[in-house]
Amino acid sequence: MNNSVSSALRVFGAGLRALLVLTLVCGVIYPLAVTGVAQALFNGKANGSEIKDEGGQVVGSSLIGQTYDLPKRNPDDAEEAARPDPKWFQPRPSNGLGSNSVNTRYSLILSGATNRAGDNEELIDWVTEAKKAVVADNSTASYKVKPADVPADAVTSSGSGLDPDISPAYAELQVHRVAERNGLGVEEVEKLVADHTTGRLLGFMGEPRVNVLELNAALRNLLQG
Repeated sequence: MNNSVSSALRVFGAGLRALLVLTLVCGVIYPLAVTGVAQALFNGKANGSEIKDEGGQVVGSSLIGQTYDLPKRNPDDAEEAARPDPKWFQPRPSNGLGSNSVNTRYSLILSGATNRAGDNEELIDWVTEAKKAVVADNSTASYKVKPADVPADAVTSSGSGLDPDISPAYAELQVHRVAERNGLGVEEVEKLVADHTTGRLLGFMGEPRVNVLELNAALRNLLQG
């Protein structure tokens, strides 16, 4: 009986020591090492790819899209449709998958697509109405947008609904409106877009893109400069 108890205690002690060692290694040392390496070598990405304004305040993440809407005419009206603020570059449509109570600058609480087929009548209606709005919103006294010039990403949401980027074509389509509304020269705004256009990875992977948050942050700095 004593031998059984002694053997059980040895096994229990060995298991307890293993538990303590593994807890220390896997629960403390390894997380600290990984965190330290990430902070040292990839500080921006490790902290959420934050974008800060000139005052050092975080305005968002380069990985998550934001909307740029005018304030509601009636703040208490939950049914009032959002109106894009013409002063800013606009992102891809989010199609209102939900309201985000944490980041109120973006209208999503879920990450997901519309799940509509290309011939779905509801999707066709969305795209048709969105194209009309893009043409109307971005036409100015000296520049008229043609329906054929509206790129696909201007009227459809991304697969996640959280895409922070738009195509250079959609950014360029908005240049005249942004320039007019902010009292800037068209060439000045075109340069801003060009400076914030990212090319294909390694020259052949993906598509050129423009991060809307980074572009609008640069536009804000230009207006305040």
